[in-house]
Amino acid sequence: MEKKVLSEKKLKAQKCAKQAQGTLGKITEMIGAGRYCPEVIQQIDSVIGLLKTTKRELLAGHLDTCVAHQMAEDKEKAIEELLKIYNLSN
Repeated sequence: MEKKVLSEKKLKAQKCAKQAQGTLGKITEMIGAGRYCPEVIQQIDSVIGLLKTTKRELLAGHLDTCVAHQMAEDKEKAIEELLKIYNLSN
């Protein structure tokens, strides 16, 4: 099986997702240990920010490659996909 090379955007998204996953595990531990709520909330906000960055990087990469290619091939289908992505993001 051939291994795909990840784009720079996907690598950044993967890194952010892994950071979010690690921080989320720490949040669970913090809650179980009875840590100070504002500290836990700060970590939750960190995870939310990392996931937003993950989403933004994946979307940017998708628009730059897949949608750009699809616009040349089938503009109507590309517009449908853009609307679907927009609706998922809101």
